[in-house]
Amino acid sequence: MKSKLQDWLKVLLLLMDEVVAVVVVLLILWYFRISIPLWLGIVLALFLGACAFIIHKAVIPTFHFKRITGPEAMVGLEGEVVESLTPNGIVRVGAEYWQARSAGDEVSVGEQVEVLGLNKLVLEVKRKEQASGD
Repeated sequence: MKSKLQDWLKVLLLLMDEVVAVVVVLLILWYFRISIPLWLGIVLALFLGACAFIIHKAVIPTFHFKRITGPEAMVGLEGEVVESLTPNGIVRVGAEYWQARSAGDEVSVGEQVEVLGLNKLVLEVKRKEQASGD
């Protein structure tokens, strides 16, 4: 419940710039003594308000996306040992080569590892558990 309220407050704050833009346009029309029919003003205001609301409503789900950059994005990725981890060595994660430190035993070249964390530019890894289904 609290999360939904916070999300709607964020959306209302995002809608404030549209409100300010409409007020500025109305002030400019008033200053230059340009009159538009009331029905046209109401229709335009409703249309612009609905468009802004729909656009900002689409933004709410993005508030809850998992971070996909930075150290947090590395945790859980799998890689292959290129230089034995005794306990330091090199692993390849995706197309990148990283310095790594084994969190447990020594890990040989060619074995799969899982990233546990990132300490500066050194990955903390552990040997990947092999599925025992054979």
